[in-house]
Amino acid sequence: MAGGYVDCHCHMTAEEFSQDTADILERSRKEGVRALVSVTEHAGELESLLHLSQRYPNYVMPCFGIHPIQSKAEGYRSVTLQDLEPALEEFEKYKDHLVGVGEIGLDFTPWLAPTSKEREEQLKVFQIQLDIAKRMDLPVNVHSRSAGRQAIAFLKEQGAERVLLHNFAGRPSVALEGVQAGYFFSFPPAVANNDQERNEPSNIYIPCEYIARVKGLSSEKVCEVTAHNAFRLFPKIQHKLNV
Repeated sequence: MAGGYVDCHCHMTAEEFSQDTADILERSRKEGVRALVSVTEHAGELESLLHLSQRYPNYVMPCFGIHPIQSKAEGYRSVTLQDLEPALEEFEKYKDHLVGVGEIGLDFTPWLAPTSKEREEQLKVFQIQLDIAKRMDLPVNVHSRSAGRQAIAFLKEQGAERVLLHNFAGRPSVALEGVQAGYFFSFPPAVANNDQERNEPSNIYIPCEYIARVKGLSSEKVCEVTAHNAFRLFPKIQHKLNV
């Protein structure tokens, strides 16, 4: 693929990738991925992500944030301000290494955030990280499950400008509000109902080919346009790749 893809949202420090990270990244290179933005979900991932970005300079781009749903030994639960606390110093310490803030956002799935108290705390955690991104002049990588309308409304209210809404599943009318605000949207392989076992960066060609069919374009053109959008959203990537 001429130029190559930019994967704007992946989880290279997730536990499921820990045993074969090098193989995954090698497959992504072979599939034409020229750079990837790897996000975090909790504070403990940052050190591993920074080490990975040092091993693969100008390829693995670190994006740090606290996800609205946290995974603990007892299962999944809504994020709290205590989950964010250890990350605050890390943002400041490693701000020059980051290309964005994320994965952050809202998740109002009823069995994960059943009360208004939990949803309000998610909003506080989200707002603090949006403020951090604004202060550091970084884009945000946003999760919005069961909260598409609320997430876009809140982003607009907070004055967020450089926004990627990941795997957005809200109504088209709500998505259009995001488009009109200048936000970007990313699509995982699941958009094509693909049955691959793991969603790793080498699968990026799947949504690319799907979008090409829907839009009546070549895959090469979709790759070119989406890479251009990625550089607009994440200017640090463009600088690192010198394109």
